[in-house]
Amino acid sequence: MTAMLRVVNRVFLGLVGLVLLVLGGSVLAVGLGAPAPSWWIHDSRHDVLLSNAERTRWRDDGWWWPTVIAVLAVAMLLALWWLVSVLRRRRPAEVLVDTGDGEGALLRGRALENVLTEEASRVDGVDRAHARLTGRRSAPEAHVRLALEPHVDPGTALHELTTGALTHAGTSAGLASLPAEVRLRGVKHRAGRVS
Repeated sequence: MTAMLRVVNRVFLGLVGLVLLVLGGSVLAVGLGAPAPSWWIHDSRHDVLLSNAERTRWRDDGWWWPTVIAVLAVAMLLALWWLVSVLRRRRPAEVLVDTGDGEGALLRGRALENVLTEEASRVDGVDRAHARLTGRRSAPEAHVRLALEPHVDPGTALHELTTGALTHAGTSAGLASLPAEVRLRGVKHRAGRVS
């Protein structure tokens, strides 16, 4: 997910949440007997949400149903666009390997991820590792998560990962560079018992 899409996603969800919170809180407050706010469309807790007159006000007008259908269709398309953009995986299925003859070859992205994960797991003091590729197939980026054992120096583990697994992955795929984001976290462990 790009940074712009993340911002749009958070702003949209925040606004929808705020509107729902205000409306839901108002309905709850009026339903429990609190005085209705000045902007509220009903006067007391015994009012119905839509009366017969409100429900059938524009039924005979020719513009009503096309407008309702158009607004709902646009809302549905925006919701589908948002859902697809959130769920879309931005992982390259293949990585383009420069073979030097002008043709190139394709390397499966999952294969490179698996090799990178396996080699990162073998770094001294790494309990678990997970690697994922993002970006374009001609310029992939690696996202690596390492779970470090308590006795490991994070700087040493990071140095071994960059000079070992990441360098080997970039070289084997014929990439000029393989940018990487590495997230380190410690493995939870029990305190040592002294007897």
